[in-house]
Amino acid sequence: MKTQGNTIFISGGSAGIGFAIAKKLNATGNKIIINGRSEDRLQKAQKQLNNAEIIQGDLSIEADRIRIAKELIENYPEVNIIINNAGAAFSYLLNETVNAHEKAIAEMNTNYFSVIHFTELLLPHLLLKEQAGIVNISSIAVFGSHKLLPTYGATKAALHSYIVALRSTYEDEKNLQVYEVYPPLVNTEFSAEIGGANGIPPEEVAEELFLALEKNQFDVPVGDSKQFFK
Repeated sequence: MKTQGNTIFISGGSAGIGFAIAKKLNATGNKIIINGRSEDRLQKAQKQLNNAEIIQGDLSIEADRIRIAKELIENYPEVNIIINNAGAAFSYLLNETVNAHEKAIAEMNTNYFSVIHFTELLLPHLLLKEQAGIVNISSIAVFGSHKLLPTYGATKAALHSYIVALRSTYEDEKNLQVYEVYPPLVNTEFSAEIGGANGIPPEEVAEELFLALEKNQFDVPVGDSKQFFK
């Protein structure tokens, strides 16, 4: 996959892993479009990027997904890579929470169903490109759950299963590449509740993704996740 001259859409791109990826890919000669729910955070992030664009919206909401996909195709027709990074996670104990099913529904909607729908909306456009990529930010949680994140791991395992099927479906389409990134604990605001301060910097995830794009390495383990790929 070429690593410069792309136009790249990054969901959840105003902070954390998404913003680290945006900075890395922007610095290496790519046009960046970041998405997030907060207009204020998007504008602050935009000021730290060169010639970047922002699209506000919540991809967990169907109407927003449709609007954002339409805006991308109409206003940024050169977009050839989408990075599905936006996520949701709730930290709690099953023996202390009575509404675990509600949290699981919210996590599954953001981490799984919305990714499938948004990817489906952009696929016809991406398939027309000489080179196109779909990058999904998965998790080390694919390989096992944790009691403080009792339903989050299942959403990432579901996402992984979808990615494998998507990659297999389009394996003959040589212009389309499907990546899965497996971050471990990362020091971001997103992971603060579960000890994120002890995690790796988000820039390490961005660097590993960049190297994987250079090598056409479709599975991208990061940090502790590498133990599962020996």
